[in-house]
Parts: sequence; C-alpha cells; structure tokens
Amino acid sequence: MALEEYRKQIDDLDNRILDLLAQRMEVVKQVGDLKRKTKATIYRPEREKAIIDRLDKMNKGLLNRAAIEAIFLEIFAVARNLELPERVAYLGPEGSFTHQAAESRYGAMSTYTSLNSIEAVFETVKSDRARFGVVPIENNQEGVVQETIDLLGRYDLNIIAELPLAIHFAFATEEENLKSIKKIYSKDIAFRQCSAFIEDHFDKGVELVPVNSTSTAVKIAKEEKGAAAICAHIAAKEYDLPILFENIEDSGENSTRFIILCKGHFNEPSNNDKTSILARLEDKPGALVTFLQEFHKAKINLCKVESRPAKEGSNFKYIFYIDFDGHFNDRRVQKVVKNYWHNIKWLGSYVKLV
Repeated sequence: MALEEYRKQIDDLDNRILDLLAQRMEVVKQVGDLKRKTKATIYRPEREKAIIDRLDKMNKGLLNRAAIEAIFLEIFAVARNLELPERVAYLGPEGSFTHQAAESRYGAMSTYTSLNSIEAVFETVKSDRARFGVVPIENNQEGVVQETIDLLGRYDLNIIAELPLAIHFAFATEEENLKSIKKIYSKDIAFRQCSAFIEDHFDKGVELVPVNSTSTAVKIAKEEKGAAAICAHIAAKEYDLPILFENIEDSGENSTRFIILCKGHFNEPSNNDKTSILARLEDKPGALVTFLQEFHKAKINLCKVESRPAKEGSNFKYIFYIDFDGHFNDRRVQKVVKNYWHNIKWLGSYVKLV
C-alpha cells in the first residue's frame, strides 16, 4: 500500500474520532446541565479512574495503559470545562513542576493561576477565586513539604486527589554547539541532581548560575547568548526554548507527590483509596502507639506518619499527619476512628496512586 493511502486511512479515522468526541461532548453537556440543577459534584476522580480501568481491561490494541490515561485525562479535562469552566491555582511560577502536575490532570483548556506561595494557593481556593489548588506535599528525595502539612491543619479544605510526578530535567538552549555555552542557569537543587551530566559535558570554565526557579532560568537562557537552562520540560515548552537533552538527572527515581485541594468536596469510594487525616492526641505516654495499634488490629496499612509541632502554647506538643489505605467511610476505618472523633481532622479520601 502506498504512503498516501495510509495517510488517507489515518485522515478517515481522525474524522471518525472527531465525530465521536463531538457526540461524547453533547452527552457531557447534558450531564452538566443535570448536575447544575441537582448541585451534584462535577469532578469525580473515582469515576475517571473507573473509566480508565475499564478501557485498559478491554484494550486489545497497541496502546498501553499510560497512553490510554494520557489521552483520556485530556478528554476528561475538556469535558469538565464544558460542564463547568475550571480555574486551577498552583504554586508557581509558570513552567514549574507544580504547573506540569496541574496540567497533567486538568489539561490545556482549564484556566490556570500561578501563585507565589503555598499559602496563597490555600487562600485562593478558600476564597473561591479558584475551584482547585495544586501544591507539593512530599518528594521522595527531600521528604515532606512541611508548610503544606501545617496549612492542611489551618484551612478547611479537602484533599481530593494525589498526583505523583516523576521529576525529569531537560537541558535547553538556543545554542547548537555545547562549546558555545558559557553559563548554565537553574535552581541549586537542579545543579545537584544533574551533577553527573554537567561533569560529563562541560569543563570547569562553564559558570553555574543559581536562580529562584527553573522558569527564570529558561527566560534568561532564551535572551542571553551563550546561555543554557536546566529546567522542567514544560518550562522550555512554555517559553519556546529548544531542548537539546531530556532526562539529564542523575537518578531516575526522583519523584514528587502533589495534592489537589478543593472546598467541600467528597469522593465516593473507588475500592482503591487512600485517606489522609491529622491526629491531635492526648499528651501522655503511649498515646500515639495506642492509636496506631488500632490500625494494626484492623489490618489497615499505614502509608505515612509524620509529626509536626502543634504551635499552640509554650509546651512541646505535636499533631500527626497520617496516610492510610482505605476510604474514610469503610467499616474498618470507622471502627478505628470512632473513639477518636474529637482528636481527628479528616483531610480527604481519594483514589490511591502511590
């Protein structure tokens, strides 16, 4: 078969796909009208996961699960914007890994607001200036983001989803020859995490210039002759800076877990959930051990236990951030927490991804 005939087949298939997507969006619009009348929740992560699980199970083609998920998450994002336009706040700047995490879930059609601090994201969602907020909560190399944990205690917002993101750095520059590069801009942490690449490709005459964000690095490298940036892929794409090398980090295991915040949102059980709580226990010997043993007896897996200062009064008292498997409404979970209602702040139950 000639190349032109293959291209015609592809064009015909694309036309059919577009027609089916248009039909899907017509149904979505009707669903949105019904949800607005009944004041039902627009965003249902557990429903989206169920759809992807079903499609992956029935799939007999060349697409793997990651490809199916990437395609349909964008379709879901477009559909949600037809149901109700979404504004998403995130810890900036534009082109940051948090921006990349937000776009991976909410797609190109959503409206994004870049903010300068994690607390600004919490405040924006609380004040209804954005429907959702995306912030980092932990990195597997650097540990938890303490500010996020503290703010979860201060604000009445819910965690409605988690977003794991593998952290990959790109090397971007307008220069075509590496010998022409005299300065490399990035964050301190990026230089540390890409040290092997730098040592392999450059001599000591190249100046490493730390800046406040990889997005800033891209802006400078875009305008300065003989400059390059170590940055997130999305930052190079955002500012149209050519990428010479992808995935230049020393370790392929570096990942960050982000959370999506919303006000007054409750996820239905998905049969594969994680729950996050804050526990403020009595200040007496064995209080934490006794509480955690309740989970052990109920055969509930604890994913994370992190202590934070309560920041009240002058005594050294702590609250505990806890992640565990299961939905808050599960019978076993309810049995554990029933004697601790006054000690617990429920943060959210959501589809478990990590």
